[in-house]
Amino acid sequence: MTQDHTTGPDAAPETPAPWRPSRTVAVVLAGGTGTRLGLGIPKQLLKIAGKPIIEHTLAVFEAAPEIDEIIVLMATGHVDQAQQIVDKAGFRKVSKVIEGGDTRNATTRIALDAVGEGDVNILFHDAVRPLVSARIVRECVNALWTYSAVDVAIPSADTIIQVDENDCITDIPVRATLRRGQTPQAFRSGTIREAYRRAEGDPDFAATDDCGVVLRYLPGTPIKVIDGSDENIKVTHPVDVHLADKLFQLAAAQAPRLTDRGYAEELAGRTVVIFGGSYGIGHDLAELARRYGAQVFPFSRSSTGTHVERAEDVEAALKTAFEATGRIDHVVVTAGILEKGALTDMDQETMDRVLQVNFVGPVIAARQSLPYLQQTKGQLLLYTSSSYTRGRAQYALYSSTKAALVNLTQALADEWAEFGVRVNCINPERTATPMRTKAFGEEPEHTLLAAETVAQSSLDVLISDLTGQVIDVRRAPGEPTPVPAQPTAAEADRLAGGVAAG
Repeated sequence: MTQDHTTGPDAAPETPAPWRPSRTVAVVLAGGTGTRLGLGIPKQLLKIAGKPIIEHTLAVFEAAPEIDEIIVLMATGHVDQAQQIVDKAGFRKVSKVIEGGDTRNATTRIALDAVGEGDVNILFHDAVRPLVSARIVRECVNALWTYSAVDVAIPSADTIIQVDENDCITDIPVRATLRRGQTPQAFRSGTIREAYRRAEGDPDFAATDDCGVVLRYLPGTPIKVIDGSDENIKVTHPVDVHLADKLFQLAAAQAPRLTDRGYAEELAGRTVVIFGGSYGIGHDLAELARRYGAQVFPFSRSSTGTHVERAEDVEAALKTAFEATGRIDHVVVTAGILEKGALTDMDQETMDRVLQVNFVGPVIAARQSLPYLQQTKGQLLLYTSSSYTRGRAQYALYSSTKAALVNLTQALADEWAEFGVRVNCINPERTATPMRTKAFGEEPEHTLLAAETVAQSSLDVLISDLTGQVIDVRRAPGEPTPVPAQPTAAEADRLAGGVAAG
């Protein structure tokens, strides 16, 4: 870090040179052993949402444009396992996977040696905080342009008490000034090196927090605090494993919105197959993709006689699109059935139809699509419902099949990653479609989402790099009231039977 200096006793101090780091390095601290979880392996190797915790964590920094390099400090005896995870996931920013020290102090010193000399931004992050957001990483790095030390914290929702050796309260600090610390903690390299250099002369030095080292040994250094998030939990206790897994299940991603020219550049020449593309969301997506130059092939029960739950129908549809264009880039399944009523009152035919169309159909479409999508490194897009997070009375089968599609999305994204095929799932809130009107009757229009909005978000996801994500689509404040188009006579007959095209 550049220090102020003078050239003589009467010389005015020079203005510090602007901070110009050569690169930004994320140091992922993975030295935990999992003792409190009762594991035989380090907790960072435990799988959550289908992947080791450390892989989720590294993926955030790998995707962050602000990060140039990643160094992993791994628990003793497990460096090879961590390296295998890095190699399999294809993390290109990871430059070193090395063994950490016996203490936090020793681990930080090893990390500083691994970073090397020169002016560098350094972010220290717990490997077992896999839900750190891109926003937090970005704000940490940006803050280093102004501050030489940065912490991440959230307000305490609970009253904090101080106790004595007999567990009796001695003080209750004012909660408004308290924060709960998280990671990453970010530093200009010169600052954290100098803090540790000074700490070496203290025989009682024992660090558990790098910002604490700066606070104690460089007391004049401001430490900026940026907002963390409630989701950025540290997996330490058994309950944390379940919470983190559920948070991954519920996590929603967003795809970037492009300009018209950007959409045209991305979609020109691509082939999109939509099962359930004759009405509703599927129809609007087909029209939107065509507008930007994609070759779109919509299939549905009413327009083409295609039943998504029949393997031979799906195979024929995909073959038609491939023979016409020589490629299939995206396969979209919007077809579904919404049948209301108590489960015990449903006849076997209705139950079979709901299960076949809502779940078996997407499974068949996935299996049949993979050979085509492998060739183009394309994407399968499925659709769930807000009811997937909690089953609701009167449409138990619908809710449960939509929950199954979320799990199918996440599982296939992992299975197909080695093929370069992406799988995502759209989760729209209540949307204005004839199918919804049939099931629920007239509803206040200002509470419904427009099908066109869902179609636009779907298009954004199709041309993104997202995979394994559930993308929430919500009605923005001030969005015009949706007016669902009236179905044709044939469509009305089909909707009367409970089958949705989108």
